[in-house]
Amino acid sequence: MTWVAILALGLASGTLSGIVGFGASIMLMPVLMLVFGPREAVPIMAIAALMANFSRVVVWWREVDWRANAYYCATAIPAAALGARTLLILEPRIVEGTLGALFLGMIPARRWLLGRGLHIQAWHLALVGAGIGYLSGMVASTGPLNTPFYLAYGLVKGAYLSTEALGSFSIGLTKAIVFQRFNALPEETLVRGLIIGATLMLGSWLAKGFVLRLDARQFRAVMDCLLAGAGLVLLSSAFVTP
Repeated sequence: MTWVAILALGLASGTLSGIVGFGASIMLMPVLMLVFGPREAVPIMAIAALMANFSRVVVWWREVDWRANAYYCATAIPAAALGARTLLILEPRIVEGTLGALFLGMIPARRWLLGRGLHIQAWHLALVGAGIGYLSGMVASTGPLNTPFYLAYGLVKGAYLSTEALGSFSIGLTKAIVFQRFNALPEETLVRGLIIGATLMLGSWLAKGFVLRLDARQFRAVMDCLLAGAGLVLLSSAFVTP
């Protein structure tokens, strides 16, 4: 029954993350930590998220912004390797609390930027990738952190989902390699991640129909709601959960 609940939640969170580009890790991590413990939950989620991001890239392949992705990954990949190595020796609770506060602060920040017509260039994503890549190596989910920067660059809907997913896939692959290198990804953990990842992939395919029916304004409104939820969940995990 535990696995039935996990897989059902995986399908629901995969569909949600397929619509807005993040949310699967935020929904699944509390359950995975409860069932498997925090040290195993992070690599399990890393494998599952890797599969989910790959499926989003496939679904929206024609809309990937390759230039933006190249700038982002140039710094995000090495930074993620460093962050994943740090995870094995550092307590991530304070980092999660900080991220939660950042997620909440990004809602008014994004609206402030859009209200003044400010946009970022592709090369700015190299700076974004360095910071987010490092944080992504240490915690289960930093997907919402990418949101305001990709939106400020001008990506929405399929273009946003595919480009963000490709960058996150690169980070996730880097994390998986580091976990394997330092013996933090045993066979049992890998199998669990693959099973859960399969439900996330199915959810990504189900989400495409919802995304096509949203206009850009509705899409951004949904993103703001998820940013708020993500921030509150991370703050709760960091300072409320014993």
